[in-house]
Amino acid sequence: MYPTIGHLLSDIFNQNILLPIPTYGTLLALAFMGAYLALFYELKRKGKQGLIPPTYRLEIVGKPPQAQEVLISALFGFILGFKFVGIFFKAEAASHSLPDFIFSLQGHWPSGILLAVAFAVFAYMDKKKKALPQPREEKVPVNPGQQAGNILIIAAISGVVGAKIFHQLENWNEFISDPMGSLFSSGGLTFYGGLIFGAIAVLWFARKKSIRPQYLIDAAAPAIVLAYAIGRIGCMVAGDGCWGIPNTQPQPQWLEFLPQWMWAFDYPNNVINQGVLMQNCSGNFCHVLEDPVYPTPFYETTMNLLIFLGLWLSRKKIKLHGVLFSMFLILHGLARFFIEKIRVNTVYDLAGYEITQAEIISVIMIILGIAGIFYFRKNQPKQDKTIHE
Repeated sequence: MYPTIGHLLSDIFNQNILLPIPTYGTLLALAFMGAYLALFYELKRKGKQGLIPPTYRLEIVGKPPQAQEVLISALFGFILGFKFVGIFFKAEAASHSLPDFIFSLQGHWPSGILLAVAFAVFAYMDKKKKALPQPREEKVPVNPGQQAGNILIIAAISGVVGAKIFHQLENWNEFISDPMGSLFSSGGLTFYGGLIFGAIAVLWFARKKSIRPQYLIDAAAPAIVLAYAIGRIGCMVAGDGCWGIPNTQPQPQWLEFLPQWMWAFDYPNNVINQGVLMQNCSGNFCHVLEDPVYPTPFYETTMNLLIFLGLWLSRKKIKLHGVLFSMFLILHGLARFFIEKIRVNTVYDLAGYEITQAEIISVIMIILGIAGIFYFRKNQPKQDKTIHE
């Protein structure tokens, strides 16, 4: 396992490289980047079709450089250099606890000052180049693709809140024993909580911008699946506890062509330090599971990449708006429902039956997806049916 980028580089180059950037956080950032690109291209395409009209904002064009803007750019550059570039120069200090390093006064002053000057000069020169003798107020068009960043920021903030809330509901005893620690820990996120809260916030944004919900949810469906698939790579590589139940069965003969870790894996150097101590290991991440488990994050990544591919290839062929998102609900719901059978999760007793929160929501997603197909087929606006890809 590679809890940090340093562990990954150390394994690749066979050297001890101290670079305490969390692997899971890096993959999470890549997940957002992948979601942004997928959403950007889909919103842009729907804008060209005339489905999502551009919006407009008032902007003063040709303003000369303002001291406040230059100072803000300098401050951003300083923080970036002092803290984030400083990780490379203060790797030993940051390796003990990256959050403590980020929120301390430690950093690399030369990098901070250098980037502060560079960002300030760039901001000043850019504004000066665009300055006009007489600044004027204009209505600047904002094309649908340009809304992708705003949508992702809204979805990310509301999604984290929802993911936290659902995690506390799923792990109520843990929350009761340490409310503040549970709420403000870096871990403890439930995907479906994030999906539900994020969807509500994005639909509110769509209504505010006069965007028909079915256009936006169709554009978002491939982006959500892609982000989920990449995020699960982070779970697999870092070993964050989202693994399966113990699997001590021998690998079946018909699967012998696959590496052993795809069947059962013990997650050495996992990021949550679960299991027993490893021999000849030093540092923060030196635990390995006593019994191998099903590597469910790998299975989820594989399934959701296939779902993404199916949605992406089908998006131009499906003429009824809202159906693509309905297909996402069904396919992802099925995938998550079946993976729960071999995944570690909190189990509820419902009328004598053991069931997990994810299984309940998966069933609801499948039902909503099937109902959505019938609904959108029956209630498709006539003008939508005349639009060709």
